[in-house]
Amino acid sequence: MARWCYRHRLVVLVLWVGALFGLGVTASSAGTNYAEVFSLPDTDSKRAYDLMRKAFPERAGDTDTVVWKTDEGTVRDAAVRSRMEDALAEIGRMEGVGAVAGPYDERGAAQISEDGRIAYAQVTFAEQADAVPKALVQDVVDTARAAAGDGLQVELGGQAITRVQEPPTGTAELVGILAAAVVLFLAFGSVFAMLLPIVVAVFGVAGGMFGTQLISHVTDVPELASLLATLIGLGVGIDYALFIVTRHRKGILSGKDPEEAAVAALNTSGRAVLFAGGTVCIALAGMLVTNLRFLDGVVIGTSLTVVLSVLAAITLLPALLGVLGHRVLSRRQRRRLAASETKGEQVSGLAARWSATVQRRPRAVAAVAVVLMAALAVPLLSLRLGTVDQGNDDASTTTRKAYDLLAEGFGPGFNGPLQVVVDGEAPTGLVKAVEDTEGVAQVAAAPPANGVSVIQVVPTTSPQDVETDRLIDTLREDVIPAAGVQAHVGGVTAVSKDFASVTGDRLPLFVGTIIGLGFLLLLLAFRSLVVPLTAAVMNLLAAAASFGVLVMVFQWGVGLDVLGLGTEGPIASFLPIIMLSLLFGLSMDYQVFLVSRMHEEWVHTRDNARAVRVGLAETSRVINSAALIMVCVFLAFVLSGDYGAAMAGVGLAAAVALDAFVLRTALVPAVMHLLGRANWWLPAGLEKRLPHLAVEPKEEDDDGPPALAPEEKAVDGAASVVHGFVRTPEGEPVRGAAVTLLTPGGRQLDRVASLADGAYVVAVPSPGTYLLAVSASPHGARAAHVTVGEGPLVHDVELTPGGVDVVS
Repeated sequence: MARWCYRHRLVVLVLWVGALFGLGVTASSAGTNYAEVFSLPDTDSKRAYDLMRKAFPERAGDTDTVVWKTDEGTVRDAAVRSRMEDALAEIGRMEGVGAVAGPYDERGAAQISEDGRIAYAQVTFAEQADAVPKALVQDVVDTARAAAGDGLQVELGGQAITRVQEPPTGTAELVGILAAAVVLFLAFGSVFAMLLPIVVAVFGVAGGMFGTQLISHVTDVPELASLLATLIGLGVGIDYALFIVTRHRKGILSGKDPEEAAVAALNTSGRAVLFAGGTVCIALAGMLVTNLRFLDGVVIGTSLTVVLSVLAAITLLPALLGVLGHRVLSRRQRRRLAASETKGEQVSGLAARWSATVQRRPRAVAAVAVVLMAALAVPLLSLRLGTVDQGNDDASTTTRKAYDLLAEGFGPGFNGPLQVVVDGEAPTGLVKAVEDTEGVAQVAAAPPANGVSVIQVVPTTSPQDVETDRLIDTLREDVIPAAGVQAHVGGVTAVSKDFASVTGDRLPLFVGTIIGLGFLLLLLAFRSLVVPLTAAVMNLLAAAASFGVLVMVFQWGVGLDVLGLGTEGPIASFLPIIMLSLLFGLSMDYQVFLVSRMHEEWVHTRDNARAVRVGLAETSRVINSAALIMVCVFLAFVLSGDYGAAMAGVGLAAAVALDAFVLRTALVPAVMHLLGRANWWLPAGLEKRLPHLAVEPKEEDDDGPPALAPEEKAVDGAASVVHGFVRTPEGEPVRGAAVTLLTPGGRQLDRVASLADGAYVVAVPSPGTYLLAVSASPHGARAAHVTVGEGPLVHDVELTPGGVDVVS
């Protein structure tokens, strides 16, 4: 498939552009039909909601609030009243505004605070918030705030108002892409190579976004799904293309034709991308076991985007590689390649040195990593799930100011009233009992409507206060049962509390499901019980630490001012399930790319220490680059203007950073060094029964250490290997040393160059005695007879400057 896409690149490009254009036109014509459906079966708030729909079947449109406060006198003064009545009347005449309920008529007395200095009016639009034109909302804001001045403060709150104070759509995405471009350019040194992952990601994300818009017309998809799909799509799309382009460039530098390099890259890293994308989708699908229908649309939108990102990486990317040819390399690399000065891309010295350090001191590295992760996880013990509302907005926004004015004038509970809903007429005793309940500020019982009575309850505490949660429990468990009536407690605050409870109850099943599925996939891929078990433990550790960071930032308020994200509050109820899905999927990507290289080396040498060392040295740079890109993309969503999206962005950025920089490059390899050969243990009976799954098969032409003009190629189907390190007497690795294996008679069998960490491996055709010669200027040369048995032989070489061994 890769070869076909490479050779028919123009056809592939036309198909992708045409498909994306067609999807875009169709989605634009159809528009969006996002549904904010929080369906919580078998909860008290859901029963209250169903009764409310029965009582008020015609209730439609978003209701926002205009709040004003006077510094002197009262809001009833003629000067204030005339200005606000004129403004409200003008708003009421706007097309798209259904009704305006002000405080200056007979039924509006309750809309003025007790001290008379604060009042509010309710503006009901003809449509829900996401369907109200932004121009109309802006007109409402401008008209209301034009009445301010001379000691009169006017602010507005509500979902529709929130939309006009958000940054322009696409700001977060653009900033994330620009940051990713900088990282890619530093990694590749080529503008064309930098653009490849970005173009692939944009195609995948755009296709997913348009597809999600169309799907929203046939099933319930929350608007959050589109935001999260963009978040995850940009991250995985760029990362997957980065892995493949890195392998492709390595193939060209080793002397391959660009077409063969592209085919080899897709047949190795491309397979790993398919496997990694599958694990992300499985982790996302794990949300379905929670039976929270609100998340179904999130699963659809995010999974569709991941699938399209993978499809773009394995079809569109080889076509683009065909268009660029050698231009995927930097100019300096192309000049060196033309002059035959390079035949491979060596592992960087830093990566090799770090890998060697982990091997020498695995206990110390593991201890430091565990202590760091445990320290970051401690705040998780105070995690509190709840609702995120406009009280968390930045203090400079009009929605936050309106929220604070309502709390000042009518009490903190006014921003999150509860509804006690009764099927029938509400008994006087129930109303009286609710009034007498501790924590209740106001009670208003409305006349029955369609056989349903609603008692409006304003708590003394804010919607996010733990005391409000206790009040809901008291009403449900004590007050209502004592009144001997069937009633239910609803409202936004009660729904949020129930959602947090349901999420907490179903979280263990969800975590168990995605960890179990991940364990099975890694078991199939790496033929080991210990590797997937290690991955599962690491994933849990990463989740605990990343949620600890979330609690510190958003619940304790550490750094919120720096990020410009308003004030602290509980963690959004929906975040744990969504974030854990994305985290487990993404961390599985890094585990696959890291361990697949280790597994390849283990199969070749059966030396665990070498397998872990080489695997870490050769993959850490690309994994860290990919993680840095994801961190940039996720942190950019702090600029989205959406508090929930910012929370998800910070949480995922912390999770990816900790996973890649601490777990995958420190703790995982350290633990694997400590476990030794046990890493690759699999019971013989299980080995026979498991199907074989090649995640990243060995290439026909190994692009490992390049040969140095051998007289003969290494014998195919080598029976064993000789491997080890080439070092100086001081223990420093010798890079680029020529290591030659010869027969006792002097015939060359294999010849390689040592890696940056001094490691080498040469193939042995059969057991026996051979001559191993090693030379490197100015380090001297050594030669020795080596006797190889049935298994690999470890043979380290120490080169002394000017020293030469003569072996007869």
